[in-house]
Amino acid sequence: MRLAAIYNIHGNLPALEAVLREIRELKVDQVVVGGDIVPGPMPRETLSCLLDIDAAVKFIYGNGEVAVLEEMAGRKPSVPPQYLPIISWTAQQLQPEDHKLLAAWSNRVTVQIHGLGHVLFCHATPRNENEIFTRLTPENRLLPVFAGVNAQNSVTPSSAWFSLADKAR
Repeated sequence: MRLAAIYNIHGNLPALEAVLREIRELKVDQVVVGGDIVPGPMPRETLSCLLDIDAAVKFIYGNGEVAVLEEMAGRKPSVPPQYLPIISWTAQQLQPEDHKLLAAWSNRVTVQIHGLGHVLFCHATPRNENEIFTRLTPENRLLPVFAGVNAQNSVTPSSAWFSLADKAR
């Protein structure tokens, strides 16, 4: 199985279209969309494009979706003040059916990949869509973050690739 993971699109339809052309050329079987499709300049068009992918697609939400959903629900998003105008504008562009779609996404998915086992995909960490870690994060801080995760590896935009099997030893 050929799998592509795309993250942090932020409503950038031209960039997304370029990436999807490459995904089609590579004959990818499955796509994981790892959150932060919104906010951005072309939210409805970007969402529509993603829904038309000619492969199996799994969606997870990121902090961008959480903020836009909060705004759509009439609550003030928990983001720095400079992000409020784009969050508000993005929420105004979306329709009620878009709200239902975004709200139905999970914060993570696990995919069985031949040769790798179960691979966890999440926007930040399994606990939180805002939490980050890097290759320099001490193991004693990472173990609780991934406690209870049934996967040998994880993919997040901050880590790119993280082997949980190595940390379990």
